[in-house]
Amino acid sequence: MSKLRVTFTFVGVLVQEPVIWRLSQKFAVKTNIRRADVKDGLGWVTLELEGEEIVLQQGIEWVRSTGTEVELVTGDVIE
Repeated sequence: MSKLRVTFTFVGVLVQEPVIWRLSQKFAVKTNIRRADVKDGLGWVTLELEGEEIVLQQGIEWVRSTGTEVELVTGDVIE
């Protein structure tokens, strides 16, 4: 199993879409939300993803295909 830390940024109507839930349902990916914020039509969430490396990559590509911005995070996400 591999783990990745990522930040998803949602703009506009994507803020109201269950992108993370769909990711976990469509792919064998465990999600662990570490930090998040939503306001004024903009939302972001930093989370850990756990799963097989190929599945994680497929899942991230799917998230990007929804219009969600995806950034890889390095270092500790807990402050």
